[in-house]
Amino acid sequence: MTSQSWLVTSLLLFAVSAGTAAAKPRPIPVKVVVVTMFEVGADTGDQPGELQYWVERDHLDHIYDMPAAYHSVRMNDQGEMAVLTGQGTAHAAATIMAVGLDPRFDFSHAYWLIAGIAGGSPDRISLGSAAWARWVVDGDLGYEIDAREIPPGWTTGYLPLRKKTPFEAPAEPLEGQVYAINPGLTAWAFNLTRATQLDDSDKLKEIRSHFDGDAAQRAPSVTMGDEISSSTYWHGKLMNAWAAEWVKYFSGGKGEFATTAMEDTGTLQSLTYLAHAGRVDLNRVMVLRAVSNYDRQPQGLSASESLARQRIGAYAAYLPALEAAYRVGHKVVNEIISHWAEYERTIPSQAK
Repeated sequence: MTSQSWLVTSLLLFAVSAGTAAAKPRPIPVKVVVVTMFEVGADTGDQPGELQYWVERDHLDHIYDMPAAYHSVRMNDQGEMAVLTGQGTAHAAATIMAVGLDPRFDFSHAYWLIAGIAGGSPDRISLGSAAWARWVVDGDLGYEIDAREIPPGWTTGYLPLRKKTPFEAPAEPLEGQVYAINPGLTAWAFNLTRATQLDDSDKLKEIRSHFDGDAAQRAPSVTMGDEISSSTYWHGKLMNAWAAEWVKYFSGGKGEFATTAMEDTGTLQSLTYLAHAGRVDLNRVMVLRAVSNYDRQPQGLSASESLARQRIGAYAAYLPALEAAYRVGHKVVNEIISHWAEYERTIPSQAK
């Protein structure tokens, strides 16, 4: 090849590569991802689910189709994204993995805020309150025998995998069975939002009056409390006692059960794998759940009678909990976006 031919070939290759580079847009930098789990109907304009307030109030008007996920994602011009995972751990895990691997987005410095409603223990939290979780424990992995065959002396028929009795020591959680959320970031989020005024009403006061529990009679507030995540929607005072012990068992006595939800171990498992792949920073994850209903029956009802009343959209504190999840979560989102120059590189942290 002559020097002139080599030059022409090189210029052609450079032009092709430059054209390819120009045709490939840079990934969109994402500052905060709000993870919601269910929506009742449309994203806007009807009865709200967990997504709707974020879309309408934060003007998440840019829609990105997501064929490999449960739902499209939505963004605004400030770098805020909202994801709708679908209900249950399987939907959540699949959706978060699809979103996290999408080459259109850069999540390398993004904060992830799980924000939704939950059941709550009247021993720890009141209706309409919002809780920041330090621990999320899976409630699905385990052995189970029918309650009618529980041996005398057992408090539950639900056992940890590979154990012979309930809560047999030592606890040996499998991968994905327990998640310790960044304690410094969680404490920072709590202290930022702890004074947030949450809605109370005569209706909530009347509903609370029918429940026993140390926290049942309190007005809604922002607190810290840990979560059990299970795709099985359980209910009743005996299951409540199991959940409290289950969280303590798998957190080494450090966790305090407050809320019960469905999807978060699926979301956290995918975020863990995405962190291994260098796509996300697991230290930038927060979990916020607001209490729409109690996880056990009120005075005068059986567990089955109480469970029959538990339906999405008809929970005792459904709208107050949606409002609390948005109002508390938005304070954190707004703080991060407003001071992005600081928080892009430095994760906020605060001792409790």
